[in-house]
Amino acid sequence: MNAHSHPKKNEQPWLERFINHLKNNISPPQLITVVFFGLIWIGAILLSMPFSSSDGHSIGLLNALFTSVSAVCVNGLTVLDTGTDFSVVGQIIIMVLIQVGGIGFMTLGVMVAILLGKKIGLKQRLIIQQTTQSTSAQGLVKLSLYMVLIVFVFESIATLILTLHWQSELGLGKAAYYALFHSVSAFNNAGFSLWSDSLMQFVGDPIVNLTLILLFIVGGLGYIVILDVLRKRSWRKLSLHSKVVLISSGVLILAGFLLIFLLESWNSATFGSLNTGERLLASLMQSTTPRSVGFNTINIGSMLAVSQFILIILMFIGAGSGGTGGGIKTNTLVILILSTIQTFRGGGQIHAFERKISQDSVMRALAVVMTALAFVLTVTLILTVTEDVAKDNFLAVLFEATSAFSTTGLSMGLTGELTTAGKIVVTITMFLGRLGPLTLAYALAQKKQSSKIGYPEDHILVG
Repeated sequence: MNAHSHPKKNEQPWLERFINHLKNNISPPQLITVVFFGLIWIGAILLSMPFSSSDGHSIGLLNALFTSVSAVCVNGLTVLDTGTDFSVVGQIIIMVLIQVGGIGFMTLGVMVAILLGKKIGLKQRLIIQQTTQSTSAQGLVKLSLYMVLIVFVFESIATLILTLHWQSELGLGKAAYYALFHSVSAFNNAGFSLWSDSLMQFVGDPIVNLTLILLFIVGGLGYIVILDVLRKRSWRKLSLHSKVVLISSGVLILAGFLLIFLLESWNSATFGSLNTGERLLASLMQSTTPRSVGFNTINIGSMLAVSQFILIILMFIGAGSGGTGGGIKTNTLVILILSTIQTFRGGGQIHAFERKISQDSVMRALAVVMTALAFVLTVTLILTVTEDVAKDNFLAVLFEATSAFSTTGLSMGLTGELTTAGKIVVTITMFLGRLGPLTLAYALAQKKQSSKIGYPEDHILVG
């Protein structure tokens, strides 16, 4: 037998040795962070190249990094105009980053591994579980395949609808390209648009609005919920998770729709020139887009302060767990509400739809909300200093900080005027806002180590 047919371990290619080292010495949340970080820098380098710019000159590394983070973290905040400042190559790079960031690098990795005939190991399954926020480690490879199929089906149908709708105005080639870009951006809750005014010119267009809104909602519900609905097709058979996500999402959309319609109907700067049908569409769009999307059909900066604050609340809550959106998640909110109601009733078991909710879930929900709240307030205070904001513009800073953390991408106009320090702060916020819930969820899900020491119980006055 040839002596060279079995290379020694130290004769392996350096890249293979490095990958094996990572597999054996890095935890799933650490690997998620490393890969996201690496993907962001690859995107930043590509976007900083002259070929990514519309004028053939580099947009600068900081602007490229900001855009790459926003795309990978499916945020949508931009310091440059996607449609005019980037070339077609640059726009395609942004679209690819959105797709990979939204569907998850591990899901795409599973597809590649299966195509290459590779086996999916336990560590890879754990990473998939964290990126999809699945409650079980079983059936994750099949879940990943279904996720890719769901993305392909919804984005393809939306692209076809928008292509046919825009063909007469833009021509077939440009219409197809614009339709694909906005479908990818919408389904992944990214909010990037090739139009400078986002979607304001389509405020009264039912086809554009309803098509993209459907993508927002489906992408925000999460793949686990979508598959649960498709498989069981019965409300009674749905899991508790699916029921909570569906009901909470519906309530938030309806509440946002009614409040924005009633409030902005008094605002001539936004609804003054719109008829009743356009106002209804605008209200529906602005009530769904804070769920971590970022598109807008009216000027967010011209909305009433109370409406802007409602958007802040909706952005902070975000989408469902396991979806493409951000925020603290609707599930988290529901658990805390149920816990609060049960406390007012005198305590006892917390339940929903004849299912008990564990105390562990309540503690996790509380930890997520407190961490998110502290983070948003800290970023707001920092931006107030770096941007030298006057007291009458504080709401704009809070809006921007919440939008960055929740990976929403809506803006009252502050992002385009950020200082260098402000861009760095928002960039870090977008990155941590995207990774934070994933890594925190993993940390909270680790096996608890019971203490061998028992302490006597005591009470602290509350309220």
